[in-house]
Amino acid sequence: MIEEKNTPEENNTEESTTSPMNSPAVDTEQTSNVVQQNVADIKTELNKVLIGMDNAIEETLAALFTNSHVLLEGFPGVAKTLLVKLLSQAISVDFKRIQFTPDLMPSDVLGTMVFDQKNGDFSFHKGPIFTNFVLIDEINRSPAKTQSALFEVMEERQITMEGTTYPLAYPFLVIGTQNPIDQEGTYRLPEAQLDRFVFKIKVPYPNAEDELAILERFQNDFDRKIEENVSSILNKDSLKECENYIQQIHIDKQILGYITQIIQATRNHQSIYLGASPRASLAIMRVSKAFAAMAGRNFVKPDDVQRACHPVLNHRLIPSATAEMEGFTTNDIIESILEDIEVPR
Repeated sequence: MIEEKNTPEENNTEESTTSPMNSPAVDTEQTSNVVQQNVADIKTELNKVLIGMDNAIEETLAALFTNSHVLLEGFPGVAKTLLVKLLSQAISVDFKRIQFTPDLMPSDVLGTMVFDQKNGDFSFHKGPIFTNFVLIDEINRSPAKTQSALFEVMEERQITMEGTTYPLAYPFLVIGTQNPIDQEGTYRLPEAQLDRFVFKIKVPYPNAEDELAILERFQNDFDRKIEENVSSILNKDSLKECENYIQQIHIDKQILGYITQIIQATRNHQSIYLGASPRASLAIMRVSKAFAAMAGRNFVKPDDVQRACHPVLNHRLIPSATAEMEGFTTNDIIESILEDIEVPR
């Protein structure tokens, strides 16, 4: 059962921007401006096609700027695949799509050894995973054998085949999609694999205003030729530059302690069966820095941490059987933890 507690007055973070703890340790004014401008430019390009997806775009960019993988969850037809495709155009990187099915084998993803008759030896034929952006559509439709093939490549950005290691080029980002309904013929993703996704981004249906805007935008463009108007904003070098900039964003020790308290609370909460790992705490720290830079700041606020908590933790925590029976969701539990922990000033 989740115990509801009133948020103490000291939890108000409106004055946190003026606190001495937020003073930047390094001069990163140019850093935040560069990242913020790039984000604005990319959103402008993507919004030529997409409507009402600003939150999904921003969270995907935060993952991209921290070289992290993303899981997109949404109903069919809400433009999950289109978002990834357009983002690859705006970043000017290689993009491939893999449709996961129950009969897909690990070699269909990673590659296989092929016998070369000319030299009488085997050579490695690279699979579609060797790219920059790989969209794995319906990622939960392949069994554990195929899912396990992604463990090494997602964590270490390399493939080991017949004792030889093949590193992947920068950037390497796995974006998986899954449908929250229609679970027939699907497999639950292993916790070890879920933990490798920095975010699970939930893409909702558009509201009535956005739906009308979508119809108006495509009423004379059945073939969606407008997608060709999305221009490239970043290349691999400038993307790496943004990532290096974000690493310099100042995060105070009190903020690190705040993240620690949140993670520890997930491991000792009576409504949680499985808490968050150290990989989750590192993810919150990294994307909090990204959110700060994207907002034009050179220091992390508690607000950045709170914004990161839901997408970072919502797929990592497993509620207890009692909590599920009482109707509490993972987001309810996360919100309860955030309310119970005093926000640093």
